[in-house]
Amino acid sequence: MAAAAALARLEQKQPRARGPTSQDSIRNQVRKELRAEAAVSGDPEAPGSNTAPEPKEEGSAHLAVPGVYFTCPLTGAILRKDQRDARIREAILMHFSTDPVAASIMKIHTFNKDRDRVKLGVDTIAKYLDNIHLHPEEEKYRKIKVQNKVFQERIHCLEGTHEFFEAIGFQKVLLPIPDQEGPEEFYVLSEAALAQPQSLERHKEKLLSAEPVRATLARQRRVFRPSTLASQFDLPADFFNLTAEEIKREQRLRSEAVERLSVLRTKAMREREEQREMRKYTYTLLRVRLPDGCLLQGTFYARERVAALYGFVREALQNDWLPFELLASGGQKLSEDENLAFNECGLVPSALLTFSWDAAVLEDIRAAGTQPDTSILKPELLSAIEKL
Repeated sequence: MAAAAALARLEQKQPRARGPTSQDSIRNQVRKELRAEAAVSGDPEAPGSNTAPEPKEEGSAHLAVPGVYFTCPLTGAILRKDQRDARIREAILMHFSTDPVAASIMKIHTFNKDRDRVKLGVDTIAKYLDNIHLHPEEEKYRKIKVQNKVFQERIHCLEGTHEFFEAIGFQKVLLPIPDQEGPEEFYVLSEAALAQPQSLERHKEKLLSAEPVRATLARQRRVFRPSTLASQFDLPADFFNLTAEEIKREQRLRSEAVERLSVLRTKAMREREEQREMRKYTYTLLRVRLPDGCLLQGTFYARERVAALYGFVREALQNDWLPFELLASGGQKLSEDENLAFNECGLVPSALLTFSWDAAVLEDIRAAGTQPDTSILKPELLSAIEKL
């Protein structure tokens, strides 16, 4: 509507050119697209629009979810976003008292952020261990000079590597060097560790295959009674990459500029802008309206695939083996097999979807002379149902 008004004013102000110009072409293109968009949706505020909701302060009584939380894979503790890194470090350090080899491997892969440097260091350690395994009788392979250039550049610089060597049976000792005045520091493999080559090989494989320890996103699954507020989402600032102040300022600037710029934006330009908008969101809050009107809610990464939502819903069903469909606003079917992310489907930073049994399933049920159950969630979830 703003674009149409701006176009009308622009045509009144500008004198007519003798022939068509690039500005005329742009205006004609915009006019066509406005008509096409109006034909598809007569209501600019129709559900499913990607207008960014204004973030609310955490602690507000009307927030759809209190914030973004994570689960520590080592302790199971629920963590706030600003706690996760520090708590995971603490959990890894505590793990040294029970399994120093596993803890040192986790420390190497988690505490060091440069993944290329970690790979280079891990591959070098694996080479040391391979030499020992292939040449157990040669003493030179059981000694690693700490001041060696390769050791210093690739291994010494990584957190956790010294703990790993000590955990698998190396001991740090001072050894004399021929034609050198003072001794040098070496890691020397103990006789006990040398006598268990299978253990060294196991430790090497674990080191090579390990991944950083990362907190997993807590879904914060909740079930709500049927509500007319199902499509309203008041989100905390955690759901936005920008701060609340930056979001407000950007929305104000965009509102001021939309009338001036809309006449110059082609459809391709608007699509590129929408893609930039989608990248602003790290998380999304999704609700699924079930056949009985109840709502199932969960938190997801904006870049997670649609299949993650299908799995989330399936875990909540009494009959999780029956096929079903999820429909976005406007009746668009989201396919579980399509490798699309939520932000690619426009389902960010929040969205309401509709659950529907697979059409073939419904036909079979009705052919048997029965009706599908309206209450489809597991009893333990219904026992904790809330009012939205």
